[in-house]
Amino acid sequence: MFNALNRYLSRLDGDARPQQKDGPGFGFQVLRNTNLELGVEPWFDFIVGINGRIIDNPDPRLFAQEVRNCAGASVALGLWSAKGQRTRVLHVAVPAETASLGLSLQWTALAVATNVWHVLDVPASSPADHAGLLPYSDYILGTPDGILHGEGGLGELVDDYVGRPLKLWVYNNEYNVTREVEIVPSRDWGGEGALGCVLGYGALHRLPAPLDEPVHAPGETMFDGDISNVGAGADQFATLAATSEAANTFGPTSTTDFLVPAQMVGSPPPRTGSAPPRGKKKERHGHAPKRLMDDYFAEEEKKSKELDGNIAASKTPPPPPPKAGGGPPRAPPKAGEPKGGSEDDGVD
Repeated sequence: MFNALNRYLSRLDGDARPQQKDGPGFGFQVLRNTNLELGVEPWFDFIVGINGRIIDNPDPRLFAQEVRNCAGASVALGLWSAKGQRTRVLHVAVPAETASLGLSLQWTALAVATNVWHVLDVPASSPADHAGLLPYSDYILGTPDGILHGEGGLGELVDDYVGRPLKLWVYNNEYNVTREVEIVPSRDWGGEGALGCVLGYGALHRLPAPLDEPVHAPGETMFDGDISNVGAGADQFATLAATSEAANTFGPTSTTDFLVPAQMVGSPPPRTGSAPPRGKKKERHGHAPKRLMDDYFAEEEKKSKELDGNIAASKTPPPPPPKAGGGPPRAPPKAGEPKGGSEDDGVD
């Protein structure tokens, strides 16, 4: 059922949204950030608004002119993040000397950020296991070896690299880092698939918000799969002002295995060429659906055992068997028949 739903939503993403050529659902994707004080993430962040207005024109000269008009002051950028599909406003100071933000941008559909593959299960001794892919927290974003289009794009690329090393860009949600993974697809490892892992694709497997972000209150939307509502207005964005602490949070890493900037709030990045440690997973806020189902079944099993015990205790024991030699019990006497015994009892 879920696979059919994913295919249906993927078809909608591929057919309907690209037709909105200059409207909501598009923005300037950040390809490179050379300003370390600017809290903008390459690939994940899209600029969809500026100074309270939604960007509906793909001409980069208009955007650059608007930034130059704010030289010596600040500009308000409306950002849409692929992590959790959320929007926010970032106030950035524009230097009067350069009148530049230090960003490399490209006009792109927001649906590009939904073209990811969620790693669900990694069997032992598989190519994915040897490459260090982590189940349920890793997401395959793409590869420097080619361009992936649609759900079958990754499978087609893997078929071309069977027996050869393939580089993948992988984002880890628990540690909020992006790393480059080298994997050698093989069909002789003893299991199914050339990568040796189960992958999820579609609306149910889009990038979630980082774990360090506040959790939504009960009843609020946790994931917003409709990316066409970005143009609802600038008042929907959460305001976030750039501070001097942004250089510490979004600074460059000491390795070259991560895309710049690699976010790792509160802890240092992993060692070069290694995946995030396979430690105990962080506790998420709220109750996981699997834990709720386990608790429900355990409770029902306990109730069933108690009910069986009460029924067994309330039953009366069966009557004892007849004594040996007594013969089977006689039927009750018929009407008009003496209660004493048989017909021969009255004969002298």
